[in-house]
Order: sequence, then C-alpha cells, then structure tokens
Amino acid sequence: MKKSIELTVNGKSHRVEVDTRMVLADMLREHLRLTGTHIGCGTGTCGACTVMLNERTTKSCSVLAADADGQSVTTIEGLSTSAAALHPIQEAFAANQGLQCGYCTPGMVLSALQLLQRNPDPTEEEIRHGIAGNLCRCTGYHFIVTSIQAAAKSLKAESLKEGAQA
Repeated sequence: MKKSIELTVNGKSHRVEVDTRMVLADMLREHLRLTGTHIGCGTGTCGACTVMLNERTTKSCSVLAADADGQSVTTIEGLSTSAAALHPIQEAFAANQGLQCGYCTPGMVLSALQLLQRNPDPTEEEIRHGIAGNLCRCTGYHFIVTSIQAAAKSLKAESLKEGAQA
C-alpha cells in the first residue's frame, strides 16, 4: 500500500509517495538520494542510520517513512553546504582522525551534534555516553572522542566570537 507524505528534509519541503512498510532510512536513500544515511544492522542497534528527527537523534532504520509525515529531518548532508564548508564537528572529525572507513561517521557526527547542543562542554565520560548508541568497528573510539572534544572547543570559540560581535 502506498501513502503520500510531506516532510521537511534539510530545510527543504518534500512530497514523497512511499510504501507504508518502507523505513525512513530507505526513503531518504532511495527517494531523496541522500546516501549519507547508512544502513548497517537494520535493527536500530548500530546507529549508522542516525538522523535528526525533529531535532532529536533517531535511528532511521527503525522508523517508518509514513510516520515521518509532517516531521522535520536533518541528515548529514544538511550540516554543510559543500566539502569546502564543513560543519565544525565534521572538520574536527577530519582533523583528528575520527573516522577510518567512514561508515559510522554520519551517525556519530549527528549524535555528537545533539550532545554538544545539550552540553557544550562535555567530559570524556559524557561524550562516550552521548555516542553509546553508535558503533564503530574501526577506530576504537579514542579518535572519535578526541574529535568531539575538539569540536566542542571550536563551537565554543565560535559562540564567543559571535557573542563579541553582537
């Protein structure tokens, strides 16, 4: 059975006809061609499919696309305008070797974003807790934690700079 849904993805409105059994991750990849949302386990365990649904991290392989009707979604593609203009979290991951194969990276970055929005100066323990729903099989997490710490410093400096200009 098909259903027409309307949702906002990365700030743009979309009307999509989806099978009522299709999960959000598949809709993003297949209908909108936003392939930064990766599908790892398909059961909500690994976090590779993490997106922001109404500004909260959500494992998109566990949400039906039809249930996202009227909602707002942010994918990894929504964080930066180009490879030359990365979000500070993405820059920190690149600068601090927070990725190897990159498969988990989009979900990690979005989980880090939510963490840093809620807690701009997290401890290492808080960072590890904040990304606990995202599994990485390559890095051993040390460089991911370092990347998030660097991103926190960068975002804090950016915020202070903006405050001084106001």
